[in-house]
Amino acid sequence: MNASTSSSPRIHIGIGGWTFEPWRGSFYPAGLAHSQELHYASRQLSAIEVNGTYYSTFKPPTFAKWHAETPEGFTFSLKANRFATHRRVLADAGPSLTRFIESGITELKEKLGPIVWQFMPTKAFEPADFEAFLAQLPSEVDGRRLRHALDVRHESFATADFLSLARRYGCTPVCTDSEKFPAIADGAADLAYLRLMRGQAEVPTGYTSEAIARWAEGVRAWTSGERPRDVFVYFINGAKERAPAGALALMAQLGLRA
Repeated sequence: MNASTSSSPRIHIGIGGWTFEPWRGSFYPAGLAHSQELHYASRQLSAIEVNGTYYSTFKPPTFAKWHAETPEGFTFSLKANRFATHRRVLADAGPSLTRFIESGITELKEKLGPIVWQFMPTKAFEPADFEAFLAQLPSEVDGRRLRHALDVRHESFATADFLSLARRYGCTPVCTDSEKFPAIADGAADLAYLRLMRGQAEVPTGYTSEAIARWAEGVRAWTSGERPRDVFVYFINGAKERAPAGALALMAQLGLRA
């Protein structure tokens, strides 16, 4: 399966961001201009999760520039601004949520992937308040369908009630491979969103070849069977300097190329 085939479930594999000094001279060729890093990364991998949108507000020309610099078939996942999710009462997130959604993200056009809503590790599951937040998530903006991934980080979310609520609003729980956060997956969701955070600096690809082979099996299972679905896999955090090599190894294991 080619990563850019649109007629079948798509596998998107990548890293978090594209600016990281230790990648220069390892992932990026020596001497590559910093302004060319997105151009280069987007031709090696098939997706990038943008962390900058979590901390800052970007304008339409920036999203349009990212679209222009990347090839057909590439995908950006955007982390929603933290002002929408880092609050005691999520029901009050409306203005911040709207500000992010209407900031120009549709300038990414067909390259706009899922929006990731990352919640504080201390934020426990309060069903009524969380539902009030989900009820405010738009299903589309400027005529473009939106997909929402919920990066919840408190153990109280590891319940059937949370999964049921996410399904009701068409959202996908982020499945995080981490020592710090619960791994919550939903086999009934419309897509899979994986964040792999156990990279080890002493392993050239962050994850061992055996571990990468197991993740590849999971990706194949998700994109086959009676209900094949899209999969997003990002090598994030832990031993970040190894993330590109891990993503490339998983792509090779699956027979994919950007």
